[in-house]
Amino acid sequence: MNDASVTMAGSLTEVPLEDFRRVLDVNVMGYVHGARATLRVFRSQRRGVLVNVSSVLGSVPQPYTAAYSMSKTAVTALSASIRSELRLDKLKHIHVVTVMPAVIDTPIFAQAANYTGRRVLAPPPVNAPQRVAREIVKSTRKPRAEVPVGSGGRALLAQHRASPESAEKSMATYVDQLHLSKTETAPATSGNLFESAPLEMATVEGGWGGRPRQAGRRMLGGALLVGALAVPAIARSRGRRARGPGRRRSR
Repeated sequence: MNDASVTMAGSLTEVPLEDFRRVLDVNVMGYVHGARATLRVFRSQRRGVLVNVSSVLGSVPQPYTAAYSMSKTAVTALSASIRSELRLDKLKHIHVVTVMPAVIDTPIFAQAANYTGRRVLAPPPVNAPQRVAREIVKSTRKPRAEVPVGSGGRALLAQHRASPESAEKSMATYVDQLHLSKTETAPATSGNLFESAPLEMATVEGGWGGRPRQAGRRMLGGALLVGALAVPAIARSRGRRARGPGRRRSR
């Protein structure tokens, strides 16, 4: 399983290029090195399952995390490319799975490089990391090409497929309102890009309430996200009804 990831928040024109490159190096080349080493073994034994943990953001990028979103798109593309190579080589017992989590309760938000001036938050709905772990284990037993995980993720992917423009607008609002604090400031930092976080931060959970006992909070956050995504679609539907079935928009 490839799951080495770091992240950075900040405007594309304001973040240090050195930090930008570091995110891509860890998140993309880390997976490349892992895949190359693993596939050599898999090819020799003609079987195996490689799990690449990408993100919903690999399909629906968000503002202020260009490097991270780019890296997760690259991971999704890497997996698809490897699957095609294996298909051409008739290695049908070697599988490559792309797991695509939504927001997960891990320390990544607190350890992120941050150049926004605002505290980075885990936006709802926040899912427990154990949920992703279960899907990864399940994927090794019954491999599928792509596996979305987490509340809100599937709705976001579906909306982006149906209307990319409206999904991107909703994502921008979602990040500005829920991902970056409106009240708490934060100093500029490179986070854990170049050195490990303190030992006390080496935990599975990030303290954002992702465990099952917080299911009500996750459901509320999911409703907020799905509601935000639904607004543009409802507006378009009302516009079509207002024009009537026999009238077309002029060009």
